[in-house]
Amino acid sequence: MAGGQERILRGRIRSVQATKKITRAMELIAASRIVKAQQRVAAAVPYSEQITEVVKDLAAAGGSSQSPLLAGRAEVRTTAYVVITADRGLCGGYNSGVQRAAEGEVKAGVLRGQDYALVTIGRKAEGYFKFRGYNIATSYSGFSDSPTYAQAREIGQDVVARYISGEFDRVELVYTRFVSAGSQEVVQRPLVPLDRETVAGGDGKAPDAAGTPADYEFEPDPGTILDTLLPRYVEARIYAALLNAAASEHAFRQRAMKSATDNAEELIKNLSRIMNRARQDSITTEIMEIVSGAEALSGGKSAREVKLVDLGPLNDSPSTDAGSDGYLDIRPASALAATAVGTLEPDDLEAVVGIGPVLGARLRELGITTFAQVAAWSAADAERIGNELDFPGRIERENWIEQARTLHAQKYES
Repeated sequence: MAGGQERILRGRIRSVQATKKITRAMELIAASRIVKAQQRVAAAVPYSEQITEVVKDLAAAGGSSQSPLLAGRAEVRTTAYVVITADRGLCGGYNSGVQRAAEGEVKAGVLRGQDYALVTIGRKAEGYFKFRGYNIATSYSGFSDSPTYAQAREIGQDVVARYISGEFDRVELVYTRFVSAGSQEVVQRPLVPLDRETVAGGDGKAPDAAGTPADYEFEPDPGTILDTLLPRYVEARIYAALLNAAASEHAFRQRAMKSATDNAEELIKNLSRIMNRARQDSITTEIMEIVSGAEALSGGKSAREVKLVDLGPLNDSPSTDAGSDGYLDIRPASALAATAVGTLEPDDLEAVVGIGPVLGARLRELGITTFAQVAAWSAADAERIGNELDFPGRIERENWIEQARTLHAQKYES
């Protein structure tokens, strides 16, 4: 098996697989929560529409137009931005989109010479603006994925109180509007003061079943009721923005986790391909080592059966004929004659230490089949044949010529 590289790749694959399980689970959870968030958004629409109609009717019936929530400031010095983000990350560009939009509005207002204040909803907005030193008036967190009307009421009462006291001259909402599961957009909506066009245009009456408009008698007067309903109207708008933001958060998270799951699958495929390639390389290397070891073992076994004979230098035995390289040629006359006429039978060249099956086959291709032929090599022959075998110098290092002489002499001893 492969070594350290394969172990590292296996560890990375297991890590990516564990991450993939987490992102897949988060994707499924977000997908299930989108449906519930959509239902909550749809359920809040009738209330918002109805309270809008009631406010219009009250205004048309003679409601006071001097309410602080309807009367804008002559000069806007401080603008408050209610920034709605998530408490958690892992939802793609959801948080960054709202943060950039709010930051852009703040910078544009500062360039116009206006002051600002931030009302952050969600830990991500709070951390982002606090880290960059922005002025944060109030922070709310812990309910971004499932807001309630009580929390919207708390935010609305705080914003309205600050507006009436003169701390804020204008309040705007910055959030992500939920269009569909595949489409969401960052929007900026004015919250306080209320647009007079929003509460204008009602007729103060509702038609009965026969289609005849019916008159309403308001008790107390329409102005008092309007002053009471306008804060509720602000709360309803904040609640609708919170619900839209929650649905958008789940949609963003579902898409982000699906993308992360797909990327994890692709990464696992790439790592598996690299690991398989490393394993194949390792197996090929091991096979080559086994073949080389077997060749070395076969040569070593033959070497243990060979008895080397030191024939001594040429001048120690002047009565014999000298062979090449200062060694005695002890071949019998019959063997010499056979060598001369080419009648010797082929020998097992692998008996020479250093000649294995591969080199033996190469030598036979060169026409070298007997010990006598190897024993008759000169120094130039040994160098030339070593180069042809791609092992220069091996013949001299392993003494093939001397071994061949000894083996030939042992075979043809009388």
